[in-house]
Amino acid sequence: MRVFINRLSAFLPNSAVANDEIEAVLGQVDHVPSRAKRIVLKNNGILKRYYAVDRQTQALTHTNAQLAAEAVRGLASGEGFNLSDIQCLCCGTTSPDLLFPGHALMVLGELGLPPVEAVTTAGICISGMTAFKYAAMNVATGMSTNAVSVGSELSASFMRSNFFRPPDNPELDVTRRPSLAFDTDFLRWMLSDGAGAALLCDTPNPSGRSLRVDWIDNRSYAGELETCMYGGGIKGEDGKVTGWRVVEAIETQDEKCLMAVKQDIRLLEVNIVATMQRALQASMDKHGLQPQDVDWFLPHYSSAYFRDKFYKGMAAIGFEVPYTRWFTNLAETGNTGSAAIYIILDALFSSDQLQPGQRLLCFIPESGRFSHCFMQLTVV
Repeated sequence: MRVFINRLSAFLPNSAVANDEIEAVLGQVDHVPSRAKRIVLKNNGILKRYYAVDRQTQALTHTNAQLAAEAVRGLASGEGFNLSDIQCLCCGTTSPDLLFPGHALMVLGELGLPPVEAVTTAGICISGMTAFKYAAMNVATGMSTNAVSVGSELSASFMRSNFFRPPDNPELDVTRRPSLAFDTDFLRWMLSDGAGAALLCDTPNPSGRSLRVDWIDNRSYAGELETCMYGGGIKGEDGKVTGWRVVEAIETQDEKCLMAVKQDIRLLEVNIVATMQRALQASMDKHGLQPQDVDWFLPHYSSAYFRDKFYKGMAAIGFEVPYTRWFTNLAETGNTGSAAIYIILDALFSSDQLQPGQRLLCFIPESGRFSHCFMQLTVV
């Protein structure tokens, strides 16, 4: 059975925050201006982003579940669909509000919907797509005639100055190579808040455009590679991660940053493009995918720093897609993790740029333990 995206929605909290306003909103760590901010912002290409944070008090204005619920409500704008019509709700996020119950159940509670199937997927950026794939499979198998998938992030919750802790090596010279900026407070200038949702149905819109889901490939290389991006643990010199459950095994000086988000930059540099090439080649072989078949390439990359690297990596395996066919809104919306591909799709879907028959190739990488998703959609 075919599956179609009939509606998309994005929710970005509060007003946009420009680069020179970030520390005013999140606060300065130890009351000291960041030494890495200028380098990171120069390389990531982000001009503004959104935080669920009160500018005056630094208090959170939304929970993660509330962000997701707002995106779902956006699907019901206009006629022809009510929230009570939802048959299956699938939600993915990096950092839910609670360890349990599951994130989707908390979103369902915010929406106040009648009883429906509710599924939570865990991960980082890929979690939004595993939620999407579950929703798509539910419709494809006839288990339901519609399903809603959501990706949402509340990254500001652990980026505010009263939560964030600086690295052990604050004197690191980040000017020698752009990627060294990652080793300090890189993620603090990268991650931001938002949510996106998609309504998937077994028939296309009776009027107006829809996006047919042709295929979705998720591939993880976690069986081969060690952890790169993580939170709630400490990584040792041997590459093994000690989680929060065994806090007694963590050295005292490391306890202060136990819950901070961390990234192993050396692993990222070596593996993010190489694993993308492997995942893309697998999809090329499986589906007969050719670059000339792609009318729009929608990549979720965390930083403009990786834009050329992904382009060259794709070209190196015979899959060169000109930049004129790329679509991203990273500069205007920031890096919203699992929500990003929904927010990108919503912007393109709402524009007048799509034509029937065009094919969209979506790309969602995740550095957690190196996983990648490719998805092909066709405009109908």
